[in-house]
Amino acid sequence: MIPRLWRISLLFGLIATCSYSQYNVLTFHGDRQRTGWISSETILTPASVSGGSFGPVWNSPPLDSVTIGGVTYPPHLYASPLYVDGVTMTGGQYAGVSFHVVYAGSSNGFVYAVNASTITRPRSIAAGTVLWRIQLNSPIGSFDGGIPLGILGTPVIDLAAAPPRLYVASADAVQGWQVFAIDIANGSILPGWPLNIHGDTLAPINQNGPAAWQGTLQMSQRGGLNLSPDGRLLYVPFGAYNDLATGWMIAVDTQTPALASAFSGAPSTVASANGGMWASGGAAVDNNGNLYSTTGNGTTDTTNVPGYWGQSVLVWGPGTPLKLAGTYTPWNYCQMDAGDIDLAGGAAVIVPDLPAADTSTPHLITFGGKQGNQYLVDRDHMPGSLMARAACSNDPSTEQSLVPPGPQPQFGEPGPLNVFGPYSDTYGSVDYAKGRSTGAFFRAADGSNFLFVSGSSKAAVDSETTVPPCIVKLRIVTSPGKPAYLAVEASENTFGFLSPGSPWVTSNGPNNAVVWVVVANVPRSASLVGPGVSHPILYALDPVTLQALWISTPAMLNVGGKYNAPAFGRGMVFVGTDRIQAFGMVRGRLPARERPRR
Repeated sequence: MIPRLWRISLLFGLIATCSYSQYNVLTFHGDRQRTGWISSETILTPASVSGGSFGPVWNSPPLDSVTIGGVTYPPHLYASPLYVDGVTMTGGQYAGVSFHVVYAGSSNGFVYAVNASTITRPRSIAAGTVLWRIQLNSPIGSFDGGIPLGILGTPVIDLAAAPPRLYVASADAVQGWQVFAIDIANGSILPGWPLNIHGDTLAPINQNGPAAWQGTLQMSQRGGLNLSPDGRLLYVPFGAYNDLATGWMIAVDTQTPALASAFSGAPSTVASANGGMWASGGAAVDNNGNLYSTTGNGTTDTTNVPGYWGQSVLVWGPGTPLKLAGTYTPWNYCQMDAGDIDLAGGAAVIVPDLPAADTSTPHLITFGGKQGNQYLVDRDHMPGSLMARAACSNDPSTEQSLVPPGPQPQFGEPGPLNVFGPYSDTYGSVDYAKGRSTGAFFRAADGSNFLFVSGSSKAAVDSETTVPPCIVKLRIVTSPGKPAYLAVEASENTFGFLSPGSPWVTSNGPNNAVVWVVVANVPRSASLVGPGVSHPILYALDPVTLQALWISTPAMLNVGGKYNAPAFGRGMVFVGTDRIQAFGMVRGRLPARERPRR
């Protein structure tokens, strides 16, 4: 039997959802499929956002700094915030009170629950109040100019579990990488957690070994966590810093709890890049429980060697052990490996099913990468082998994704759609890279399907200077009996985005859509520490023209992380920086049905 307080909490969430069509944001990009589309937003519309009443509404207090070796590190949020519409606290000074809650994890290894809406009964509690906080561990090392490796990947929340909990990965100076389960109603670590991730625990369960797990400072847990449809498996991806480790996908049994299975990006014990799974979007999961992840570069001397999966999309079937069920690798992966042009810059998006009458490929995935291309693949017929990548090719006609008809300008023949250019097989690493984000899906009233993608076009092939377009609307073109493909529908040609995060779309069904993107506003190689660091910018864009509806000023947002994204709830936008910063309708009051429940 579920304890009474948990029943109250779950009932509150169900009432809020049913009464107000209110949504939760429980994982990166809102759902297991990583669509980035909230289709039940009624307050944020093009008219309301651009009408002069939208702006900053509250900030939380600054989050916690940590001191390591005599050096004090301010907080930064690389992980995107999450939102739960109804939580009744079960511990601490707010026990028994129900809140709308923003959850966040910081680079300093803290997790926070923050009140998202002011309440007046049973007593006045201001929006932005920290309801509980917990420090998971002592972070280690630094990057981006002096930021510890604490929590970098976006956590995931399971409301169906008892008690409802948040799963998060964080690095500890002594224990290394750990995975936690935290009660969302009081901030306590649940029994049996955390789990330590070490080479000796992974070796017996690795399905693509032998492979070495490198030191904590070499392993990057930047990708968002995800859950199987039944919540029994938690997926935790890893890449590498400075190309010094093999990538990993780790499946965690949430019921036991225990590390259940693992799959290395290559059967390699060498401290070099091999199939890192580091995209901030993490892995996507379809309704059948299949798991999809993009991978980064590998070494140039392991082409078509069995088990080496750099520059690929890997699909694992449901359950454990992790077993490959499909693969895709672009035709030019050898050139991409040589130039450190990772396919893993963006995560896979599982496109909502298309009508079978409209196309011969109704089940699709789409993804981008550092080269600036956007790919479309039939997930019912993944084109790669389950044993090894195909031999290297110099012929774009051998590309096996769903390419547009007719020649592409960069090839003079058919090939992948280059969205952020100019196209290069040589320049695409660090500040030359053109894409490190995950696109957002939207379906219009007439059934047309679109994808909004962000990136950084360059002034020339060998230039690090960013120029427009940096936000582009793509159409998924369909025709009865034929494969779908991507085409550019519109582009914005005035903004230059430096390190943009993944876009979102909010709408009320097919109506009143708004496109959102947080731009870090610094190059990939730039420090985020010290005086003179540029502040991030929040953009709200018209979905048809991509013209700005609203843009934050430099003073509105504090410095946070890179490639993160906002969360949403009850007509507000929540951005993680060195605190939680909320934007919404400034003047007047919300309709009674949108106010917090007392």
